[in-house]
Amino acid sequence: MGKVGIRPDLRYNSPVKIVSWNVNGLRSLANNGYWESFLKGTKPDIFCLQETKASPEQIPEAMRSPAGFSSFFSSSQLRKGYSGVAIYSKVEPLKVIYGLGIREFDQEGRLIGAEFEDFWLLNIYFPNGGQGPERLDYKLRYYDAFLTFAEKLRKQKPVIFCGDVNTAHEEIDLARPKENEENTGFLPKERAWIDEVVAAGYVDSFRHFHPQTKDAYTYWDMKIRARDRNVGWRIDYFFVASEFMKRIKKAEIHPDIYGSDHCPLSITFL
Repeated sequence: MGKVGIRPDLRYNSPVKIVSWNVNGLRSLANNGYWESFLKGTKPDIFCLQETKASPEQIPEAMRSPAGFSSFFSSSQLRKGYSGVAIYSKVEPLKVIYGLGIREFDQEGRLIGAEFEDFWLLNIYFPNGGQGPERLDYKLRYYDAFLTFAEKLRKQKPVIFCGDVNTAHEEIDLARPKENEENTGFLPKERAWIDEVVAAGYVDSFRHFHPQTKDAYTYWDMKIRARDRNVGWRIDYFFVASEFMKRIKKAEIHPDIYGSDHCPLSITFL
């Protein structure tokens, strides 16, 4: 749904900015005024949202179809107000895909992808590993199924995937690594999957440009006001196929954008 875009140069030589954000509920953004500050503060050409917690008909028109963007949504089939992802783009994608094609993984509205002329963009809200061993097992199986899926698409053209991975990769990626060694989100078996992603030839774009930067996080626990003290986790990523990395000029985190327990992140490429 949406409008024909206004960026016909997306495939050419003008910088393109893609932004990713776990919004923790689109309807709350609509009510608290942070939607406008997000668009003005990040100025995206394409943006990917996770944990939208709403179907399109539940959000205002200005958010469902903002001026100049085409918009695409995938919502949970299991229950309303849960999970969900969306892609907004100033250029109409060649194709949009919904899910991995595996029923048990596609009922929660966790993946939406867009094909452009020279790359695939996959927007993912990976499962959280909390709520017991069964859910952790589900998360790990989803991880494996997703990487297989991405690699199939990569045979056609380079893949960029972004979103809430729900795991911090290295100790530098969270404020209190020692205290969280036995907690989901920093378990060795979760972190090992990110090692697999890197070994497969996907580059953690933020860490590529900022290899030693500390205290750079994308998520904070709101219950304990962790953002005020920057006691956070970097669990949101842009992973870029190595063959596309030469085009990436910048990767940033935007901690000054509020409205969620996560902040946006972005890449810019030519």
